[in-house]
Amino acid sequence: MSNGETNTDVILIGAGIMSATLGTMLKELVPEWNITVFEKLSEAGEESSNEWNNAGTGHAALCELNYTIEQEDGSVNISKAININEQFQVSKQFWSFLVDNGRLHNPEDFIRPLPHMSFVQGKDNVSFLKKRYETMKQNPLFDDMEYTEDPETLEKWVPLMMKDRASEEPIAISKIDAGTDVNFGALTNMLFDHLEREGVHVEYRRSVEGLKQKSDGRWEVKVRNLVSGDVQRHTAKFVFIGAGGGSLHLLQKSGIPEGKGIGGFPVSGLFLVCNNPKVAEQHYAKVYGKASVGAPPMSVPHLDTRYINNQKSLLFGPFAGFSPKFLKTGSMMDLITSVKPGNVVNMLSAGVKEMALTKYLVEQLMLTKEQQVEELRAFVPDAKVDEWDTVVAGQRVQVIKETEAGGKGTLQFGTELVSAKDGSIAALLGASPGASTAVHVMINLLNKCFPDRADEWQAKFKEMIPSYGIKLAENPSMLHDVKDATAKTLKLDHMEPFMMDRQPEAKAIADGQKSADTVDR
Repeated sequence: MSNGETNTDVILIGAGIMSATLGTMLKELVPEWNITVFEKLSEAGEESSNEWNNAGTGHAALCELNYTIEQEDGSVNISKAININEQFQVSKQFWSFLVDNGRLHNPEDFIRPLPHMSFVQGKDNVSFLKKRYETMKQNPLFDDMEYTEDPETLEKWVPLMMKDRASEEPIAISKIDAGTDVNFGALTNMLFDHLEREGVHVEYRRSVEGLKQKSDGRWEVKVRNLVSGDVQRHTAKFVFIGAGGGSLHLLQKSGIPEGKGIGGFPVSGLFLVCNNPKVAEQHYAKVYGKASVGAPPMSVPHLDTRYINNQKSLLFGPFAGFSPKFLKTGSMMDLITSVKPGNVVNMLSAGVKEMALTKYLVEQLMLTKEQQVEELRAFVPDAKVDEWDTVVAGQRVQVIKETEAGGKGTLQFGTELVSAKDGSIAALLGASPGASTAVHVMINLLNKCFPDRADEWQAKFKEMIPSYGIKLAENPSMLHDVKDATAKTLKLDHMEPFMMDRQPEAKAIADGQKSADTVDR
């Protein structure tokens, strides 16, 4: 065992999209700082950021119905959708800066244009979607949204979903063509490749076992080499805990008062993946439906075209599950060991308050493959069991804390940034829309943890993100410029021609008269 100690300016724990984003921003702001990254696994982006563990929606609130709430008076509150879309515009601007300046190459390897749609059935849901569309359409962020209840238009937009649909229930879809599919695993790896070229020291197969603040304010981090078993101690002026579901345990080990009282509830997920290319070829969109009563927002059902390793795939889900692990590669003891005297009341209170969620998870766990495919048939009426395989998705740990609005034991859906009063350590907890808003979250972290640097960093922030400090929804001219510039740099202005532009061929495929691979793509 080695007790050697090394010093650095910044330690990033976890090699996911959050650490990748923060490290990249720090290299732009203070290139002279030394940065060390510790990752438990053998590669970057293998847990929550991995393309199979992440929906890849590029959460811009274009299609996710849970970001728009119907009020008691029947109006639709879109404020959350506006905030999330503004944050995703920030991410696209930062990625464009990195491409324009040679930090990243071949943006099509991590982001592609893809229509985003919201899909509902039933008179009440159709009424809600229409009101949502009419409200969102008035905002410059969403003014390119389309809406239809027309069967012919629906067949053109989503032929696979309309084929053999026998139900006479009314159906409606809203659509924005300017959506994206983001491979956050690929992006994470590209960012870490850049960071290593810039001298950032990334150590894989390293487990952080302890954090302790020294009398001079620096942090001592105890790190075990999982290959050799050796232990080293590293000190840093600033530590970021970006370990996905593993962040809660590390935050607790830090002992900072800001982390006391916070608990976590793990939710796992499964996806169905289409194994028949002829079926997958008939769909070109991310289509989100409405969540079941009691379901967590991360379990909103969606039928997604995905591009993974540059191959087109079709996924449906997620089906929620439960595992006490906080990471896919975690321990069955994760949940139990996260319960501390400081958070036990919140944890117990959440258990009492979230009975609907518990019931939902139990029901989901009991679903057979046939029953899962039956849920899929709400989207794809003629789905066949043998054409869909099951894939285990990532673990998400939802934050449980006391809030002013919800009281003790309130389950939080979203990301949560926790930082020490002195700004020397910060942790990111929670889930969706996490990865999509990573740039916004990391800017908040930098301003909060380095207030003495805020003024000198403003010009660089503005260079990296032209709309920095400006609400694009209130500045349509700048919004237009930003959308045009990012679309050009990220190659989002070259949408794949969907087969429905070729009506005879498309109809033949939908009717089973001609195979999908005969369509000229």
